[in-house]
Amino acid sequence: MPEKVLLDTDIGSDIDDAVCLAYLLANPKCELLGITTVSGQPVERARLASALCRVAGKDIPVFPGLGAPLSGPQRQPVAEQAAVLIRWPHQRDFAADRAVDFMADTVRAHAGQVTLLSIGPMTNIARLFQAHTDVPGKLKAYIAMGGNFAPPQPGKRAEEWNVYCDPQGGAAVYTAKVASHTSFGVDVTMQVRMSMADVRIRFARHGLLRPVLDMAEVWFTRPQNVVFHDPLAAVALFDPEVCNYQRGKVSVETKRSGAMGVTTWSQGANGPHKVAVSVDAPRFFRGYFSVFGG
Repeated sequence: MPEKVLLDTDIGSDIDDAVCLAYLLANPKCELLGITTVSGQPVERARLASALCRVAGKDIPVFPGLGAPLSGPQRQPVAEQAAVLIRWPHQRDFAADRAVDFMADTVRAHAGQVTLLSIGPMTNIARLFQAHTDVPGKLKAYIAMGGNFAPPQPGKRAEEWNVYCDPQGGAAVYTAKVASHTSFGVDVTMQVRMSMADVRIRFARHGLLRPVLDMAEVWFTRPQNVVFHDPLAAVALFDPEVCNYQRGKVSVETKRSGAMGVTTWSQGANGPHKVAVSVDAPRFFRGYFSVFGG
């Protein structure tokens, strides 16, 4: 049976969100029940998600979520990739203030069957778990691209962007009791990357990846490689053995006097969280591109 998935995304900033959504839309093993957007300009982000859904020929519910973190500064105010919307048909109007309730209603309607996949700041998820306290216990699984679980290294930033954008939200999510709670940290996702030149060649071959490539050209003005952060979490949902994991407990620093947004990982066989500790990169890329026919 297809996996029932809810996706929460900050599509429109780093290109890996669009790369991830295209994979889910193309994967015949994925029943995408809905998409919610998070971070600055959530409506523009919803429009980008709807554009990919239209190219895929799928009518997926899309709801703009919270645009600001639970507390602290807005570190991601603009969805820069929205510049491409003039070239891609998309839904323009969306129901306001419905994202969190939509997620709650969907999880309850499919109790024990839904995997909630979070690939942006955890603001929507935190509000969901706080406002609907029964929902964590009704999920099949919660999967996040977030955190940094490598040992601290002098001179290197320890925080990961999704958690750093809303440390309070991240802290709330990691204290929720979910049957299966798995994180893919930046220490592992950085190992699945592709050059800009190779991305242009591979993405141009597939219709659903062409709008993603268009979005990427906005983003390519800065980096020279695409790191498949979010797609790793999605591919691992369908092929868990693409990564190796360890169990333990994750906590998030929320005090301004500390290293705000830094995730602390304590290993323990009975811990409530599972984190990826290594990845088979060739297997990941085979799995990713297989849903597009090559």
